[in-house]
Amino acid sequence: MKSRILVIDDEAAIRDSLRMIIEYEGYEFIGASSGPDGITLAERESPDLVLLDIKMPGMDGFEVLERIKAISDVPVVMISGHGTGATGADAVRRGAFDFIDKPPDTDRLLVTIRNALERRRITDEVHALRRAVEVKHEMVGSSAQIRQVMEAVRRAAPTNATVLIQGESGVGKELVARAIHRNSLRSRERFVQVNCAAIPEELIESELFGHEKGSFTGATEKQIGKFEQADRGTVFLDEVGDMSLKTQAKVLRVLQEGEVERVGSARTIRVDVRVIAATNKDLEREIEKGNFREDLFFRLSVIPISVPPLRERVEDIPILVQHFLDALARENNFRRRRIAPQAMEALQRQRWKGNIRELRNTVERCIIMTTGDTIDLADLPEALRFDGRLPATDNEGEAKAGAAATLREFKESSERTFLVQRLRENAWNISRTAEVIGTPRSNLYKKLEFYKISQESDGSR
Repeated sequence: MKSRILVIDDEAAIRDSLRMIIEYEGYEFIGASSGPDGITLAERESPDLVLLDIKMPGMDGFEVLERIKAISDVPVVMISGHGTGATGADAVRRGAFDFIDKPPDTDRLLVTIRNALERRRITDEVHALRRAVEVKHEMVGSSAQIRQVMEAVRRAAPTNATVLIQGESGVGKELVARAIHRNSLRSRERFVQVNCAAIPEELIESELFGHEKGSFTGATEKQIGKFEQADRGTVFLDEVGDMSLKTQAKVLRVLQEGEVERVGSARTIRVDVRVIAATNKDLEREIEKGNFREDLFFRLSVIPISVPPLRERVEDIPILVQHFLDALARENNFRRRRIAPQAMEALQRQRWKGNIRELRNTVERCIIMTTGDTIDLADLPEALRFDGRLPATDNEGEAKAGAAATLREFKESSERTFLVQRLRENAWNISRTAEVIGTPRSNLYKKLEFYKISQESDGSR
């Protein structure tokens, strides 16, 4: 497809001369004889490059430049027969790509055109890649729960406050963190992610704060830490609950003082970073156990955001499935698939212990393994073809094990019955029941949420 070049010049001879050069080189020419006409064409025709005269009656080139840059990021090359070095510098300062004298030297003009079009191509590619990244990390859903999360993101993003994102594994905590950064005043700076659970204890301080050459065995080169890399940007501490107390103390110092100290160095380095943290652990429980610093918890949780599990936003599953079908088709060059109503109903019945990550993996597996254009119930993994909900309960609220259709259903119904019985025996005291059955209180809370056990619905004998 030919690149389109808009020439805005009040002199017909100059426009004709430029038309000959432009069309001879295989570009498409668009001409305008005044500033207002040029602005109209720039908006309507979406050219790839604008050649703009400075001296024109009525509206001069600088005013046209300002108006065009307000509506488009198209590169603009200013041309003038009365220009000086100062004029050219002023044009570039105002946003022009380059400045050339009139009448333009053909070789100089063609080099400038090629350079400007190449920059436009690179800019378009960057925008496309950035959009692809945004789509990949887009928060999807229309449920009340996800709208509440989006509202929290909207309020938190423009500030510099630390954010603590909590939720089960696979619910999309990273997506929330990226949405906060993308909508913040730091969006043009780096978003640096650190998975605190994936880095060995002996290396995490070096990863976060850097180290000097020779500071420990294997430190053959100086390393810049994640906090320095994210200067003026955002650090995302994923699985922050897995940090050691020693590392927690150093992170606290960064939050309090805005300073880091590389391993093996006594020199402090100032950093300006926003910290977003995420965890699937109950940090208040970890504080009680002595595994997490309370002062760091308060520093991190200035704005707490809780991301709901997928089983609490079932109405979002069809939207998510369609989003994954479209995204995976683009990423892998697959033909687009649709999903049969019975298959969608089966997906909505599941508990999705792995949450959105598990759902996405399931959709991807179906796309790869399905030969037709429609994903039917029979194309789903066998475990998903049955009703994933608990079997019917009797009038005392206890699951009927005999109604279980699969081994998983039987196990879940038996576990639910066991928990309800123990809770009744201990007068619904969560701490006492957790101690009796030998499980952490946070785990018992998760079980109660998973099986939807409550004193109101299961309290009577």
